[in-house]
Amino acid sequence: MIAHRSSTGGPADFATALVWVMRVDRAGVGSPAMARILVVDDDPHLREVLRYALVRDGHDVEEAREGAEALRLAASGKPDLIVLDIVMPGMDGLEACRELRKTSTVPVVFLSSRDEELDRVLGLEMGGDDYLTKPFSTRELCARVKAVLRRGRPAPRTVDDPPVLRAGAIRMDAVEHRVWVDVATGTHELVFTVTEFSLLQVLLARPGRAYTREDLTDRAYGEGYHLAERTLDSHVRRIRAKLREHGLDPIETVHGLGYRLRA
Repeated sequence: MIAHRSSTGGPADFATALVWVMRVDRAGVGSPAMARILVVDDDPHLREVLRYALVRDGHDVEEAREGAEALRLAASGKPDLIVLDIVMPGMDGLEACRELRKTSTVPVVFLSSRDEELDRVLGLEMGGDDYLTKPFSTRELCARVKAVLRRGRPAPRTVDDPPVLRAGAIRMDAVEHRVWVDVATGTHELVFTVTEFSLLQVLLARPGRAYTREDLTDRAYGEGYHLAERTLDSHVRRIRAKLREHGLDPIETVHGLGYRLRA
């Protein structure tokens, strides 16, 4: 498990940090191809543990100590995913994600030592794709990273691929990972995070079908993936907000069940 920090900001001593490293779980079976991952945390011992786990899982890892440095590295290094701590001195993780989302849809997995619902909701509202509360195991982190990367890497187009998904004014090319809306003001391309895209893709594939939150999670994330209901609701809320900017409101809440896309 990745433990909470001591009062000095890191593990109690170097021996503890070494034990953490030696206890890293092996999670490399079936991982996606090597990705460039940026780990952002002000605790150097925690960064070391996360680097060890992610490198052993086949990834290339770069590190940043706080939000401003993370933004510079994200702009220059173009990572495939960012592991971003929320509580940091200077620019914290929430502010860094807010700035990042102005120019990038790179997946973000938040880390936090505060197990508060408000932090989780704020992180996802800022555009985070997933959220882990300390303490957590490196196996869990690697599994979350793997799942987010898999959603963000569409398979190559084949002759058997269905045509572009369409429902009302919304069009989606799942292979190209692009979404457009055709409205009175013209055709506009919308930008979604990989998690938002996956959820919208499930709804677009079967307009009119009502999905339970569990079923929607299984189809978008993969079976067995645990996602809190409020986390899913936060992602859906962001999808709705982006569609409403163009006068569209096709996602209905099915009370006591989940969601459906209006046919």
